[in-house]
Amino acid sequence: MRIAVIADTHDCLPEKVCTAIAGADEIWHLGDVCSEAVLDRIRAIGPLVRWVRGNCDFEEAWPLRLNFELTGRRFHMEHIPTNKPPRCDFFLHGHTHVPRDETIRGVRFLNPGCITRPNRGEPASYAWLMLEQERVSWELVLV
Repeated sequence: MRIAVIADTHDCLPEKVCTAIAGADEIWHLGDVCSEAVLDRIRAIGPLVRWVRGNCDFEEAWPLRLNFELTGRRFHMEHIPTNKPPRCDFFLHGHTHVPRDETIRGVRFLNPGCITRPNRGEPASYAWLMLEQERVSWELVLV
């Protein structure tokens, strides 16, 4: 399974990113979408879209966090990372605009960075999360 992971689009989603993630099995957005129009563009790509509300999102109906299982693994999506994650194998977050792939106390924290406004000198980026029965891989893609 190949999942496109994006975060912190802040009302701007470049067409080249839409084209690049069109082959995804799912698309996950980790918050700060900032407009329903951007979410509609992501949905129009075709696969299942999972997303959470960020601190710059004001759509009350959007979830603050998601917990689910996929390929026998527990995933948690939340915009702002916490030092006390819920019981999960993978904690995906945005907010910092800085890519992350770090394991702490058995939980793998993943952040794809930011497509439009990267932080701390990092390049604009998104990521691919590949889920296979035996392994999980994370590939950062520079925009």
